[in-house]
Amino acid sequence: RHQSDRNINSRPCEILSGKSFRWQKWRDICVGDIVRLPKCSLFPLLLLKADMLLLCSSEPSSLCYVETADIDGETNLKFRQALLVTHQELVREESMAGFDGRVTCEEPNSHMHSFTGTLAWRGDTYPLDSERILLRGCRLRNTDVCYGLVIYAGFDSKIMRNCGKIKLKKTKLDHMMDRLVIIIFVVLLVMSLCLAIASGFWARTFQEKHSYLSALYKHTTPAQQAFFNFWGFTILLSIIIPMSMYIMLEFIYLVNSFFINWDLEMYYAVKDIPAKARSTSLNDQLGQIEYIFSDKTGTLTQNIMSFKKCCVNGTVYGMGHEDSQPSGSGLTWSRHVEKKLDFCDVTLLEAARRDHDPGLRLLALCHTVMVEEKGDQLVYQAASPDEEALVLAARNLGYVFLARTRDTITISELGKKRVYEVLAMLDFNSDRKRMSVLVRDPEGTIRLYTKGADTVILERLQRRGPNETFTERALDRFAEETLRTLCLASKEVSEVEYSDWSRRHREASILLQGRAQELDKLYEEMEQNLQLLGATAIEDKLQDGVPETIQLLKLGNIKVWVLTGDKQETAMNIGYACKLLTDDMEILEEKEISSAPTIPSSRSEILGAHWVSNNNSSGSGEAQSSSCLSQQCPSASHHKKRAIIISGDFLDKILHTGEVLKEKRRLWRRLAFCRAVGSEQQGSLVEKAFVDLATSCQAVICCRVTPKQKALMVQLVKKHKKAITLAIGDGANDVNMIKTADIGVGISGLEGAQAVQCSDYALAQFSYLQRLLLVHGRWAYLRICKFLRCFFYKTFAGLMAQVWFAFHSGFTAQSLYEGWFLALYNIFYTAYPVLSMGLLEQDVSAKKSLEFPELYVVGQQDELFNYRVFGVTLLHGVSTSLTSFYIALWAFEDHVGSKAVGDYESFAVTVGTSALLSVLMEIILDTKFWTVLSFMMVTASLLLFCLFSFLTQSIDAFRIAPAIFSFPDASRNALTDPYILLVVLLSLVVNTIPSLTIHLYHTMTGKTTIQQ
Repeated sequence: RHQSDRNINSRPCEILSGKSFRWQKWRDICVGDIVRLPKCSLFPLLLLKADMLLLCSSEPSSLCYVETADIDGETNLKFRQALLVTHQELVREESMAGFDGRVTCEEPNSHMHSFTGTLAWRGDTYPLDSERILLRGCRLRNTDVCYGLVIYAGFDSKIMRNCGKIKLKKTKLDHMMDRLVIIIFVVLLVMSLCLAIASGFWARTFQEKHSYLSALYKHTTPAQQAFFNFWGFTILLSIIIPMSMYIMLEFIYLVNSFFINWDLEMYYAVKDIPAKARSTSLNDQLGQIEYIFSDKTGTLTQNIMSFKKCCVNGTVYGMGHEDSQPSGSGLTWSRHVEKKLDFCDVTLLEAARRDHDPGLRLLALCHTVMVEEKGDQLVYQAASPDEEALVLAARNLGYVFLARTRDTITISELGKKRVYEVLAMLDFNSDRKRMSVLVRDPEGTIRLYTKGADTVILERLQRRGPNETFTERALDRFAEETLRTLCLASKEVSEVEYSDWSRRHREASILLQGRAQELDKLYEEMEQNLQLLGATAIEDKLQDGVPETIQLLKLGNIKVWVLTGDKQETAMNIGYACKLLTDDMEILEEKEISSAPTIPSSRSEILGAHWVSNNNSSGSGEAQSSSCLSQQCPSASHHKKRAIIISGDFLDKILHTGEVLKEKRRLWRRLAFCRAVGSEQQGSLVEKAFVDLATSCQAVICCRVTPKQKALMVQLVKKHKKAITLAIGDGANDVNMIKTADIGVGISGLEGAQAVQCSDYALAQFSYLQRLLLVHGRWAYLRICKFLRCFFYKTFAGLMAQVWFAFHSGFTAQSLYEGWFLALYNIFYTAYPVLSMGLLEQDVSAKKSLEFPELYVVGQQDELFNYRVFGVTLLHGVSTSLTSFYIALWAFEDHVGSKAVGDYESFAVTVGTSALLSVLMEIILDTKFWTVLSFMMVTASLLLFCLFSFLTQSIDAFRIAPAIFSFPDASRNALTDPYILLVVLLSLVVNTIPSLTIHLYHTMTGKTTIQQ
């Protein structure tokens, strides 16, 4: 990292020094420097990058084309443009030396897509926004050279501000493991304390009886001896703390991530996109998902937009005319026809030629598309597939977008070139749900062209006549066909109105505080009294395999919620198309949720009654409310499949603050169970009531929701249901949702790579989600759980004998085992078979996992590893250690004779060997999926035990270091005695019989995984 930083900081760049540009190093850049940037340079590369104000460029009007793939993953070109004043005045490099402008801007922040500032120069103040800024990490394209003034440098640049601390996601098993380690540590301290206290009593009792003990303890009291033994036992038993387990877990996570990356079934050959596990520590949580929150566009659908229908002046076009092509010379006035566009309605073409259509003109003017000429072809670079589809449709219908400059847009209208002066661009955002352009046409008339969602356009119309009514009905029909709709509107603006508005717009544009809010108010003011021009309908087909995937996920007890910005009818029909909704479902819409006759105006009370009906406490008031509403409200029925379809506005009304919260408080006071509840608790109860109602349904569709609301829905389910959630999306508007969910999945789509960059897993298609969860997720959960069970079992089975030995050694913290056995037990002797289980274990094949998605429920219910399973595992390990120790002790007590083996070292070897073989046999019985590697791992454990026993217990090693190799020939002496071998065999049989009996019982009674 240090060398990389040094190399980057040493890269050359051209900085204005005096009256000329000189080559300097990037580390010498300071705020206020003017930098010359040639084409294809990367504005400063890694650490010392700079955000710059574009002063001018070699392009006409000082346009600058940039690619932001290294920032947000979007490969489409974007344009930045210098201020007119700097473009005109800084025409030569010599004039830049005299530039003395002063930039006032916001503090350095992480907002990549916004900038607020002003340039004061020569007595005037000019507004600055993100369209004037070149961010660090952009690539210069189609521009020979540009000049920039450094605004933020180094760690103050916006991309560096986005490189803050990442909140690490932890799985449910991770949290449980943290608690279990604390429990084990407490158990260790308690055992050490108890054994230490016992050693004190033992010393006081026996030191007076035995002179050799009196000599040993003459310098210490029993209390002091107990204190020293406490630390001795703590060190001796500390091996039960599973430190090596975490290292092995990380390796298992890593290899399982490779399995995801290497899965050819999740490889999208069409675009050469494999699945990718961007996080290596969440694999097991893929097997525990309960709720999936999915975007629609680009996630469930292909995000390949095709212009299908439109409604103009009360007439719907595209109704059965898609296959009709115009006759030979029908398109002779346009050489830019897009042959791939499958919409070509003869009647619309004839209408467009007969009468200039303002709706098509709007499509050619109201957008942010960039155009590039390649030969005789026009290539459009659009920020979204929607915009590109609309501009291409207008092009095919005779309204061709030709060029864009700082202040103009040039289009060809039915073969006639016209240049429109751009007076203002009223940008789109997710809150406004619309964009507008204010232009002056060649005749001098000022017009506003607006396109946006029907919910925001229709309420801003000047009048509602038959044409508007017909268009609304057409919009509903389009939505029923799962088409994406937009409304088109315009109005004429007088010179007086524009002059006044433009003055206030300029004043708002130079504000440093509250600029966005003031501009929104001005946009809102201008976008009133509109005249409806028509509506467009774009088709976005479902991806392959989406209905089948949702069906499998539902069978796996995974609920799918769709969160989309589309209108309700479109979202509902997509729900039916992908089988999220079925004909036998009861659909609860907003009016049904708030339709109880007893209190018709209070949605909060309906939700409160639902909460009471599920959480009924003592109190007649609550019971009465619940009983009353159970009869009226659909939410009271739990016997029929239900789905909820709501809007973002409805979410705001039931969940958010301000006047709505005051209204809630007034309404909630009418419910008896809320009289003693504070306002914060009231809001929490509303949230819980809504979540209870929504989670009781089989499907939830939220339409017209903002990115913030998407994240809110995920957060509410996590908060109130403690469920494991997964969010999947493909665009920047899904980033908040992806980050909020326990698992974030990004779709590599057409809306950039922001979602993928913020995700934990990246897929090319939604249908791959079934294999990611039902196969890889379930296997990973199974493997991790079995690994944890076997690890804890082997640890306690082999090492708890140290505790039992203390009862027979005067509680002196004397180790039973050889030091090498303790050191190698968890590393070599038992690690490999357990590791193999964590890497390769399967209960059923991938095919069976998809054939029986019901198997997935095991992970959702935490059946394979929980506190009960942990307790049983510990008891199993303790019982194994007891059996191994006391059978050996019993055998050695009765083993007499001149050739009998009865020494301490042989006893330790016997106990250790019995425990080790019992652990390996348990792992063999518990392994369901055997591979060559599995056999090799078990064999390797036995061979390593024999090898290290021979090396560490050899006579030569003892002679070299008797204190280190203190068990000379212990294994050879013990394990060559037939009597000891029979003792080991007896311990193995006694330890194995219970587990073998349970396995045989399950097999004979048919309780296999699939049958269960």
